[in-house]
Amino acid sequence: MARRYILRYDLWICLAIGFVVSLGVEALAKNILTNQYEDHKAEHIVSAGEIGGVATEDTFRAENIEDLLSHDTFTVISPGIEYRNRGAGFYDGMYLYSLTLPSGERIAARINTDSVKKTDGSDSPFGGESILPIGRIVQEDLTSNPTFINQIEHSEPLTRKDFYIDMVGNAAIQSEESFIEGPTIALQLITVAIVFAITHYAGSKLGIFPAFYRRKTPESEKKSDWD
Repeated sequence: MARRYILRYDLWICLAIGFVVSLGVEALAKNILTNQYEDHKAEHIVSAGEIGGVATEDTFRAENIEDLLSHDTFTVISPGIEYRNRGAGFYDGMYLYSLTLPSGERIAARINTDSVKKTDGSDSPFGGESILPIGRIVQEDLTSNPTFINQIEHSEPLTRKDFYIDMVGNAAIQSEESFIEGPTIALQLITVAIVFAITHYAGSKLGIFPAFYRRKTPESEKKSDWD
């Protein structure tokens, strides 16, 4: 028969107090972090013409790898949302797409999807041609991460694996969930632990709760039945 373990009443009470206090900490933390997240996004807004920003009329339209390597900055015209449907993978904390150039060559690209525009000016992501954000070459040995290569090449191999295109630049931001929820949960757990320890210590000192650990009486201090 499996042995059952039941927490003492005092431990449940202290945990409950800690949880209630953590709800207040949660509300306060979310309020502060939400305001900070808006500042975080504002700091990472890029202008048209910058890396990760909307491509302008003057931005060079690259057709092949040779074009990419011969220009400091460029954009690429891609059909519809094909740039997101040819494979992708995580490399060094970045999400890179397998981008097919007009020449048919494929390279890894980090793309700021917020700066993608349609050639016809429509808002629909489907159909037509998409003008990708302004990008630049970043030299990198992508084969150093076999897991990434397996992810991005699950259907088609990359033409070049010694660089990727950065079309994000300073526009990279944390997701709202990771920026707010992660720290908030951590603060809640820390709050519960601290309040639990303080509440139980105070309660045991006042005699409300039993001591967390009972001191074992040494054999030499035990009274015999003859005393």
